[in-house]
Amino acid sequence: MTSSALTISRILHAGYVFACGATRVAFDPIFENPFSRNCHAFPDVRFDQAQIRNERFDAVFISHFHDDHCSLDSLDLLDRATPIYLYCLFDELFDMIRQLGFDTVHPLVLNEPVTIGPFEITPREAMEADVDSMFQIRAAGLNVLNVVDSWIDDDTLAPLVAEGPWDMVLWPFQTMRELDVLAPSRCPAEASALPDEWMPQLQALAPRYVVPSSCQFVQEPWSWYNHAFFPISYAQFTREVEAALPQTQVVRLNPGVSVTLDAAGLQPAPPLPWIEPVGDQDVDYVYEGNAARPSTADIARHFAPLTPRQIERVTTFCTQEMLDKYGTVEAASAYFDVARTWQLSIYDHAGNPTVFRYRLTPEGHASLDPDAGPSQWTTEIPAAKLYAALEEGESLTSMYMRINDTSFDAGTEYELAQAEVVDDPLIRSLFSDTFGAYQAAQLRRLRAR
Repeated sequence: MTSSALTISRILHAGYVFACGATRVAFDPIFENPFSRNCHAFPDVRFDQAQIRNERFDAVFISHFHDDHCSLDSLDLLDRATPIYLYCLFDELFDMIRQLGFDTVHPLVLNEPVTIGPFEITPREAMEADVDSMFQIRAAGLNVLNVVDSWIDDDTLAPLVAEGPWDMVLWPFQTMRELDVLAPSRCPAEASALPDEWMPQLQALAPRYVVPSSCQFVQEPWSWYNHAFFPISYAQFTREVEAALPQTQVVRLNPGVSVTLDAAGLQPAPPLPWIEPVGDQDVDYVYEGNAARPSTADIARHFAPLTPRQIERVTTFCTQEMLDKYGTVEAASAYFDVARTWQLSIYDHAGNPTVFRYRLTPEGHASLDPDAGPSQWTTEIPAAKLYAALEEGESLTSMYMRINDTSFDAGTEYELAQAEVVDDPLIRSLFSDTFGAYQAAQLRRLRAR
């Protein structure tokens, strides 16, 4: 490859390797399958971790702290002299990466370019600037926008258009029903329509090539989530984008696949040798909405029993810790501005529930109260998943939490229509005051080796 060309290789999810001449830069590298504990690559791949340990990158750029973008297990495979550039507003994550042994860890600042050999890499503002970032990558006279996980707002779009022309845009083409599946009886199946703003934004950017980025993943073979998360398929995205942008070509990059981009066009390049495809790679997601969702009891039966110590950990959380944690963050809506009765059901490996009933006050206090009256909010979760969230940093995506999957009295139903799923007391208690729980659990395990 000459310095007038750019080779782009897909790793997984929003992970890429960019190469220009002898310089190689990795973005959001995830070398695990499954990643984020229970997200299985789709299409399926294996990673040759021995080969990855011998890889050398001139830098690694990480767009944000989410565990499908920043994984210490993946970073642990890399040479510790590799410079790490991270966009994150929390010092704790920088400290964790340094504790892993990396000598050079730099914070990224929006709109301030970083030069790595022939690359000029500029973090751009994402819609949630307190969480994530996008990357503009210039090299070999080419201009690539890696949108990562972000959506683009109007204030950001105009400056990006001014940065054009764009040779390629890596576009997160999935709309993910992460919250909808938590309350499937209350969330209708989503239509498989691209968001209205996507086409005008892509037309304004007018790239030569669009890569449908972000990852379709699946979970365990028995999981109903495997047909409930992603309404948009590769085929639909390609068809609609190419119809709206006739001068733009949509290019699918499966894990490991590489292409060489230059001023004249796009050509296939040798695949990444440390990613092994498993089975058919041109699979597409089949969305079925909320069809055939099993009960939480049935889901819980798929998981191994907890040990006595693990059961004690879960029980202590439900009877003590949660009483202190509830209310540390205000609800997203006014539903809990009056006193409510909340029922939490924890299902063991045999599908049997242990039920806790709480009285929640508008001041943010929680108390166990078996006689608190009719339930006005319900939460169900497998015990194994609650333990994993407490001790292993498991995220909401794969916890199989089920919220308000029942019928309440007419008054409660009327008020619930204005509530948000994230108001759930368990969600608030688990995630309201934690940062980097997944990476912290990884670090404890890695340092204990």
